[in-house]
Amino acid sequence: MSERIESFRDLNVYKMALELQQEIFELSKRFPREEQYSLTDQIRRSSRSIGGNIAESWHKRRYPAHFVSKLSDADAEQAETQHWLDTSLKCNYISAQEHKSLLRKCTTICKMLRKMMSKPQSFCGRNAD
Repeated sequence: MSERIESFRDLNVYKMALELQQEIFELSKRFPREEQYSLTDQIRRSSRSIGGNIAESWHKRRYPAHFVSKLSDADAEQAETQHWLDTSLKCNYISAQEHKSLLRKCTTICKMLRKMMSKPQSFCGRNAD
């Protein structure tokens, strides 16, 4: 039996996105100073936007199309985060192991979001109170 989800904070995908965002924040502190307003800013923004879009989607779930649209935005942000992780690896700012671990989390988030998008009725409509 599943527990009732009262808030976006109860969603496992949101919890994972928040964890990913914090890991990236900590890792990006090691990036060179000259990357502060480019790569560091970009990877922090995209990783933070994943959870932000999930939170927005939760509050738009009265309207299934809006709910799915915001989840799609969250998925796009995780894909952008993957790109910045690839860039970070190519620039030798993160290790191959860190890269692999973070990409695995992005992939899991992607799968969770796509499952939600394929079954919005589980979250929308009468359940949106």
